[in-house]
Amino acid sequence: MSESTEGNGEGTRAVRAGLPEPVRNEPTLPGPAFAAHFHLPGEVGGPYTYGRDENPTWTLLERAIGELEAPGQDDGLQTLVFASGMAAISSVLFSQLRAGDTVVLPNDGYQVLPLVRAQLEAYGIEVRTAPTADDAQLEVLDGAKLLWIETPSNPGLDVCDIRRLVEAAHARGALVAVDNTLATPLGQRPLELGADFSVASGTKQLTGHGDVLLGYVTGRDGEAMTAVRRWRKIVGAIPGPMEAWLAHRSIATLQLRVDRQNATALVLAEALKGRPDVTGLRYPGLPDDPSHKVASQQMRRYGCVVSFTLPSRERAERFLDALRLVDDATSFGGVRSTAERRGRWGGDAVPDGFVRFSVGAEDPEDLVADVLRALDESAR
Repeated sequence: MSESTEGNGEGTRAVRAGLPEPVRNEPTLPGPAFAAHFHLPGEVGGPYTYGRDENPTWTLLERAIGELEAPGQDDGLQTLVFASGMAAISSVLFSQLRAGDTVVLPNDGYQVLPLVRAQLEAYGIEVRTAPTADDAQLEVLDGAKLLWIETPSNPGLDVCDIRRLVEAAHARGALVAVDNTLATPLGQRPLELGADFSVASGTKQLTGHGDVLLGYVTGRDGEAMTAVRRWRKIVGAIPGPMEAWLAHRSIATLQLRVDRQNATALVLAEALKGRPDVTGLRYPGLPDDPSHKVASQQMRRYGCVVSFTLPSRERAERFLDALRLVDDATSFGGVRSTAERRGRWGGDAVPDGFVRFSVGAEDPEDLVADVLRALDESAR
């Protein structure tokens, strides 16, 4: 982090994160560097040699993310950006594990994890799973080399005690990776809670406009991060310079977006509590949510996603069709609210009427009114 932002608030850090020293008559955030190769006379050396390995635009973005994930604690910190969240997730799992190793995954996490499990098992890696809630992964930790945590879980919004799980895993010699996608670095800092890796899809709220695919891994363990970097080189899972530049540009408004979306998510969740046709309502920011106690101990903000269940698949689909300010789309974290019947993908163990709702930056009064109206119309 540059000296000018040390000790400043999250908004200031987000606005200034990763910016280079100012140069007269140059833009404050240099444009994307489109380069497959760089001038390289003589022996190999210097920071930039080939576009699959490094890029100046990535460097600034990686510095920015690191400043948010571990503000003021950059000693040994490394951040690596990837082409997508799944590229980042895969880089940790497949760079750290070998045939005969054991990994613990959540059984209620992101819907692509079952595909990851099948691939890990095909490589001779034992995969154990347990729910996120109640720190259930503790029960299957013995002998594991890596523990993968997703908290809050997607889409169920369960929360586990990161510090407790980290201490138990480290006592058994296991590394710990935390999927921090839903929380963002402004909602939760896994490295401060002891995790070895903080991993996220930057496609979601980090960039927040639904127009960039991106992922990243942040960690301090030099050997482990060297392996992650090597994996990125081997598979070439790199972001384009334009995507990296757009992501860095978007981080400047992260705190503004997160605060607005989190506040509105709580308002929406409170409004849904009074609906008899809404069951299974989950939002970690609700004081009576099953995850609230643990979440309040490790999260600064509770996220922009609210989940709930309507009585049937048909009712959920009518509800989504009736919404005017909300797009029926997957993903979450964008400035425009989205919602979907999550069961349509077939990868999540959720009821047919389960709705994952991602709160955007609309005026809360308008958004809540639209949701309540759509619920009324869809009940007819």
